[in-house]
Formats: sequence, C-alpha cells, structure tokens
Amino acid sequence: MAEMGPRAHVVIEAPQLHVVLYQPEIPANTGNIARLCGAAQLRLHLIHPLGFSVDDKHLKRAGLDYWPEIDVRHHVDFDVFLRSMNEGGRLLCFSRHADMLYPQARVNRGDYLLFGRETLGLPKNLREAYPCYRVPIWGKVRSLNLATTVGIVSYHYLFQMGRF
Repeated sequence: MAEMGPRAHVVIEAPQLHVVLYQPEIPANTGNIARLCGAAQLRLHLIHPLGFSVDDKHLKRAGLDYWPEIDVRHHVDFDVFLRSMNEGGRLLCFSRHADMLYPQARVNRGDYLLFGRETLGLPKNLREAYPCYRVPIWGKVRSLNLATTVGIVSYHYLFQMGRF
C-alpha cells in the first residue's frame, strides 16, 4: 500500500482496543478521535477514502500537538483493512440503526470498534455482516457526534475490561 498521511511515531504493540473509522468526512471529528486514541493508547484505523486531506489544518488543530502520540494506520479500502486485522480480534459495528445497545456487547482485548461516516453512517451490508450496537438517544436529535460516540463506547469497554 502506498504511504498515506503522516506516519505514526508511536507503535502500540498490543492495543487494548482498535478504533476504526469508515471513510470519515469531518477532519475535526477525526482529530478529536485521534486525540482520544492517544490518551487511551488505542490504535486508530482510517479506512479511505477520507472526506479531507490528512494534512488538513482542521485535522491538525483538532489533534493539537498530539499526532506523534497516535498509532494511526491508513487502509485504502475496507477489504485491505479486514486483511490487516490481527487474529483473535473481532469486529463490532456501531450505528444509530442497530437494535442492540452498546453495553450488551462483551468486548475483548484486541477487538475492533467500527464507526461509520458522519453523514451516512455504516453501509447496511456491514451492519448486517457483523454484530452492531448503538448508543441510546432519548431526545429528538437524530444522532450523536461521531467523536462523542467513540468516546462513550471506548471508555465504557476499557472500564469493562478493567483498564481503570
């Protein structure tokens, strides 16, 4: 695969979890999620095409000066990402269209948490092919911000696994 985007300066040998963004569109969300991954020592996977340049000033601003602390991997498409997955790691999807709530998932070390695009979410074929969960919304808004959702579920699962 051709080099895509800035190289990771940190390599997390055995991350507790992997955060996977399927064709993210908003650089500020990706930057905030990258910052979260750096803080929690999670590996971030970006599945292309992206809706922005990885050199985008908004992406850099959202990640502030933390990019050297992020273990980020770029994948040209979903199939390439699947081939890169470590043995034993399961793929779990997150979508507002899912029936199961995220606390129902039992996540194990090394699992992959897949989140969809900000505007379109995950394609239906992916939601149907893998276990899929949602964060509940009780109000009349149609969805949560992607970075908020990633933060909610990532930290919940880290807690569940005894990380803190």
